[in-house]
This record gives sequence, structure tokens and C-alpha cells, in this order.
Amino acid sequence: MAEKNEREFLALGVAVLTISDTRTEATDKSGRLLVDRLERAGHHRVDKQIVPDDVYQIRAVVARWIAQADCQVILTTGGTGVTGRDGTPEAVAPLLDKVIDGFGEMFRMLSHDDIGTATMQSRALAGVANGTYVFCLPGSGGACALGWDKLISHQLDYRTRPCNLVELMPRLLETLGDRHPTGHHH
Repeated sequence: MAEKNEREFLALGVAVLTISDTRTEATDKSGRLLVDRLERAGHHRVDKQIVPDDVYQIRAVVARWIAQADCQVILTTGGTGVTGRDGTPEAVAPLLDKVIDGFGEMFRMLSHDDIGTATMQSRALAGVANGTYVFCLPGSGGACALGWDKLISHQLDYRTRPCNLVELMPRLLETLGDRHPTGHHH
């Protein structure tokens, strides 16, 4: 009998943070779009919040979610530009154990098709902290749709080949010492 090579979809716990001085739950189109997309994909929303463009408030919420066992992915929207109030990368970067450079690079490459050279103003980034993936997207609905539809949704789907971020999750908390070449811990 042929071995079944199909993988099952694995639902992840995802939190969404909208960073804005002006948006409310009623006007938060980007945050709603992300919640909608992640739930339609089969993931679970563990939390959704709105905070102002304030580095310390952003960092406090993201840090709390990183420490929460049921939260495996954090999506933020807003605060990734270059103006004085845009502080999401500064808030999130110090919390990350590793930056996933390819996310920002690919996001800007794809975004170039839509907005041309203006994409260089986007400081979209991603990384991993305490076994939790963090994706920081711009505030526009178009940017959130692009980031989710073209990049994040595929990498958060265990069925995506040749590889995806989900299959790496059991190994995110390894340290270099865990993989000593002799197999002995010192």
C-alpha cells in the first residue's frame, strides 16, 4: 500500500495587534482583515488588541503574548513606516531571538509590484521569540492582505512544501548546546 504523504493542517493560536493612534474596533479594517483571514485559514484567534503608536505599549503587549503558551504567532499591523510615530520595529526587534530577514525582503519585493519604489519606506519585519513567530506588517489593508495571502498563510500551513515555519516549531527552542557534534552535553 502506498504511504500517504499528505499532511494534516495544524491550527495555530494567533494574536493580532493593531498599532494606531486613531483606530478603534469599529474602524480597524486591517486588524479585522487579519483576524478574518487567519480564522478562514483554520487558525484560532487567541487575542486582538489596539494600542497607540507607543514603543513601550507595543512592546508590553507583544512581550506578554510571546510568554503565553497558547500564542504561537503574533501579527501586528501599523507603525512600520519612517515617520516619528512609527515605532513598531523598535518596539519588537529587542524581543526577538532571531530575525527572519527573508520576510521583509520578500514583502518589499512583492509590494513593489503594487506601489513601486515607495515600498522601500516599509520596515515590515518578522522574527521568532520564545518559540513564537512575530510578523510586523504595515497598517494598510492592502499591505496586510499581501503579507497574509502571499507569504504568511503559506508558511503557517503545515502542508506547504518543501518546508514551512510550522514544521520548525518543535525545534525553535533548541540551543546550540543541544546540537553538540558528539551528542554529549557539556
